[in-house]
Amino acid sequence: MAQHEGRICIHGAREHNLKNIDVCLPREQFTVITGMSGSGKSTLAFDILFSEGQRRYLESLNAYARQFVQPAARPDMDALFGIPPTVAIEQRTSRGGRKSTVATLTEIYHFLRLLFVKLGVQHCPTCAVAIEPQSREAIIARLLREWRARRVSLLAPLVTARKGYYTDLAKWAAGKGFSHLRVDGVDTPTDNWPRLDRFREHTIELPVGELRLVPEQEEHLRALLDLALDYGKGVVQVRDEQSSEAAIFSTRRACPGCGRSFEEPDPRLFSFNSKHGWCPGCFGTGLLMPGFDAEQSGEEIWWNAWWEGEEQPCPACEGRRLRPEALAVKFHGRDIAELSALSIAAAEKFFQNLELAGREADIARDILAELGTRFAFLREVGLSYLSLDRAAPTLSGGEAQRIRLAAQLGSNLRGVCYILDEPTIGLHPRDNLMLLDTLEKLGAKGNTVVVVEHDDETIRRARHLIDLGPGAGINGGRVVAAGSVEDLMASPQSVTGRFLANPLRHPLVKRRSTSRRTPGIEISGAHLHNLKKIDVVFPLKRLIAVSGVSGSGKSTLVRSVLHENLRRLLAERGNKTAPPRGCGAIKGAEKIARILEVDQTPIGKTPRSCPATYVGFWDEVRKLFAATPEAKIRGWGPGRFSFNTKEGRCSACDGQGVQKIEMSFLPDVQVSCDQCAGLRFTPETLAVTYKDRNIGEVLKMTINQAADFFAAHGKIHHALCLLQDVGLGYLTLGQPSPTLSGGEAQRIKLVTELAKTPLDEGAAATRNRRGGHTLYILDEPTIGLHMADVEKLIRVLHRLVAAGNTLVVIEHNLDVIAEADWLIDLGPEGGEGGGRLVAAGTPEQVARADTDSRTAPILKKFLQERRDSK
Repeated sequence: MAQHEGRICIHGAREHNLKNIDVCLPREQFTVITGMSGSGKSTLAFDILFSEGQRRYLESLNAYARQFVQPAARPDMDALFGIPPTVAIEQRTSRGGRKSTVATLTEIYHFLRLLFVKLGVQHCPTCAVAIEPQSREAIIARLLREWRARRVSLLAPLVTARKGYYTDLAKWAAGKGFSHLRVDGVDTPTDNWPRLDRFREHTIELPVGELRLVPEQEEHLRALLDLALDYGKGVVQVRDEQSSEAAIFSTRRACPGCGRSFEEPDPRLFSFNSKHGWCPGCFGTGLLMPGFDAEQSGEEIWWNAWWEGEEQPCPACEGRRLRPEALAVKFHGRDIAELSALSIAAAEKFFQNLELAGREADIARDILAELGTRFAFLREVGLSYLSLDRAAPTLSGGEAQRIRLAAQLGSNLRGVCYILDEPTIGLHPRDNLMLLDTLEKLGAKGNTVVVVEHDDETIRRARHLIDLGPGAGINGGRVVAAGSVEDLMASPQSVTGRFLANPLRHPLVKRRSTSRRTPGIEISGAHLHNLKKIDVVFPLKRLIAVSGVSGSGKSTLVRSVLHENLRRLLAERGNKTAPPRGCGAIKGAEKIARILEVDQTPIGKTPRSCPATYVGFWDEVRKLFAATPEAKIRGWGPGRFSFNTKEGRCSACDGQGVQKIEMSFLPDVQVSCDQCAGLRFTPETLAVTYKDRNIGEVLKMTINQAADFFAAHGKIHHALCLLQDVGLGYLTLGQPSPTLSGGEAQRIKLVTELAKTPLDEGAAATRNRRGGHTLYILDEPTIGLHMADVEKLIRVLHRLVAAGNTLVVIEHNLDVIAEADWLIDLGPEGGEGGGRLVAAGTPEQVARADTDSRTAPILKKFLQERRDSK
């Protein structure tokens, strides 16, 4: 065991494509696992390191606890030594529902609620004046005036929407001589108290007495009111038993204008996840969402998938999520929704500039300290531009991951192994440095930090490197180099080392010249979100990169203004159109025939989803099998060769190729189907062959094998060649989507869009002359890509442009930015500090720009280093 001291050591790892490897990495240091996409990085980091660390912790629990948290299956390996408790910070597909925000995810909102409860000043939502104490005489006068001649009950509120049995409360009331308590609107005897549901919120009032409100009963009213106010701690409920009308009166909180009384503020009043606080019009979403009601949590996946188009705020609360009584509480002149609308940077400044004294300072001291710590951590991970009320589903994977990283920074744990999945995703190169400093702080606290990453700056900062490869899929899964950057560069098998030693030289393709005469899409006065009425030109038939720090307005400009307006204009071509959204005017739309966006949504979560079905060429394969003589004799059409229909698929596994075996006291396991041997189809269906291969065997082909097999079939071969061009030749046609890495899934989605149009330059150019010009929009297509795969992607993008199309790419990757024909740089900062066009031109022109561009100095240094490397 001495040989493993101070290290985490894995022996004989064979999970997925790992080739029985041995790996050791130092504890309490910063380690990066890198390699080609699909080489086994995530398998090593998450399926082995994280899963085994978590499994061992869960197995330390007793049998009773384990029945609620089923441990994962043991990874396929011989041994693992020295593993500390593990925490995974991944890019989850689900980031929360419509009612989760940046403020709730970071717990900042919890402290804001507490601040408003303790120091907020209540105002009347109707009169907008501060609430003041009210005398008992004023309550009596108002009752005799407004409730005259009614027979009413006076009740003292004892419990308001709280869980519990309340048996002791019933005994107390009985001891005071009261025979009943009103529980959730029902009179309940105190001497035969029922067993209340302890997990349900209950409201309990003490019925003090009844009377008719006439002048002759004033003395009786005074006596009952005094008793009710004493038991109710200054609050009384008056109920007209005939009409069921009820009102609250308070000696502590009443409007001096209209006389309305209010209950004491409760933290739930400021929660849009609680019925006590949410706006009754939108149930806390702040949006018009047809069908959404109090029974929905906002976490349901269909509410995230439902959204297309421009958000429509709830008219009742104007998008502020809360009921009027909550929004009428002010802290230093602002309500809680106004504070939540601030960016993290602006909120931090607001609280830093607060001048508190005396009681306020004493109460707020600990709250402000907690808020300040969380603001600082979010700033350190480059998220100061996010607004606190930003909905969780609108966050990118990288943003959600860094929010969870900021939460871990505040935990002050020691001796933990943190495992992160490409935390630099979505970060401008300037902000990478802040993030890397943050990761080093985690290690300095005595933690082990393991990062799966392709970013060369992160690789160079690591104390230890593990490079997997040499290729991907079946060609990966080996340790090709380990140690320092120099060790990687010295390894002849390390593709990563080769690119570190000899980086790409730009431009790979001669830059296409752009001048004022170049036709383009002109946007004037773009003002959506944080855009500052900017004028931008997107030259056509060029590779255009849009850069800038996170939150500078890139996605707003490209996706919400350019894409949405062009999509609408193309759909309404020839008809009278509405004014453009988010800008003053847009010109040049007549020059393009269609617009396609490749976004970052997942491609599928079921084993039946695979590259062949998702890209779309599987239908053509099924047609080929249906056209064979044997299929025609049997009268089978293409549907017979689908694993999604009952006719041809294996009934034992429902066409999935695997079966789930339930194991008592152990996690379920998946094994190859014993009926079809993993081929997914019935024996009769598999009897039909095309070029001596059955349909199941075709599904098991790699993309490289299938490209040769279908070389004579244009549609199929074109899609397969595209998959090869973006470095996915090692995948099988039927590989289940859940097993794909993030980079693989993103490139499959890109190929799906590119496969809709031929990449043959002659054919594409002819089509474009006939008015078929396409504008493609890609949002960070390099996510999850190794340096070698980035080069392949760049060449595919150039081929698209050479075929006469326009590409607009939102990107932080400097290799892609340096390849652009035209670069549009927004900034200079994120949020309110951004939204301006700070530079535009070729990459060289932007690099030399004398502006406050945050991209220019980094790009200048990058281009200089690449020139020097020649």
